[in-house]
Amino acid sequence: MADMTDPPAHRVYGVLIVALFAVSLAAIFVRLAEAPGVVIAAYRMVLASLILLPASVRSLRHTPLSRKTFLLAVLAGVFLGAHFATWITSLSYTSVTASVTLVNTHPLWVALFSWFFFGRSPTLAVLFGILLAVAGGSIIGFGDLSEGSDPLLGDALALCGALFIAGYFLLGRTVQRLGLHLNAYVGIAYGVAALFLLPLPALFDISYVEYGMSTYLWIGMLALVPQLIGHTGINYTIKYLDPTFVATTTLFEPIGASILAFALFRELPLGLTVVGALVLLSGIVLVARSNQVERDSHEVT
Repeated sequence: MADMTDPPAHRVYGVLIVALFAVSLAAIFVRLAEAPGVVIAAYRMVLASLILLPASVRSLRHTPLSRKTFLLAVLAGVFLGAHFATWITSLSYTSVTASVTLVNTHPLWVALFSWFFFGRSPTLAVLFGILLAVAGGSIIGFGDLSEGSDPLLGDALALCGALFIAGYFLLGRTVQRLGLHLNAYVGIAYGVAALFLLPLPALFDISYVEYGMSTYLWIGMLALVPQLIGHTGINYTIKYLDPTFVATTTLFEPIGASILAFALFRELPLGLTVVGALVLLSGIVLVARSNQVERDSHEVT
């Protein structure tokens, strides 16, 4: 039953729809920025953190911040930074369709992490969904061998990005359930992600400044739209909607990103890449739906 203080359902679903559209633009903005992935990721999170800083400070003054919630929020920020470093870099090596599809396997990894770390054994349907998703990922790997400068490396980086974002979402749900307000949580997580990413260009001997004005414009759009509107909106809806449902809806991102990539870059994915994406997404949907049925059965009993 919804709490009396919960916002109206239409508002929550409205935020989710806007957030999904916002995150679908991320891959396009990254391509348009035309800069190394670690540079884009670092500036994106620094800008987002600075914009959110006043709201985060106000929220932290009114939200109890225990040692546990602080450490979990910090760890979530590290995972978020690692997610952006790996996924954004993957777009330099593989197609938008392959990268965005593989990074959106995070509902699958959430199910596996829940099994390994929380002892929630998967059902046969979940296991079948996992095998289906692995098969789809393999098809993508073989299907885009001729796309991008190093598609296998790009696919591997995108998968790493999926692992990190799965950990980030699990930690975010845990922290918010422990009572930390959304603005306080994202303020800490985004700030830590920025601190994690900021030294990376220097470590890889990559310039911070040798880019055109359009690069900084698109990075600013990344911080404003996919990050502040998209990621923060998804974190907001996770508090009020079933996390499995929210994770499943993010599977619309590859569709939106692929359509935009074709419209802007005439990047048409190969047949095997499309087939692999459909198989992989089918497996993830099966995992998500099976988890939802199992959760509902536990609530009934």
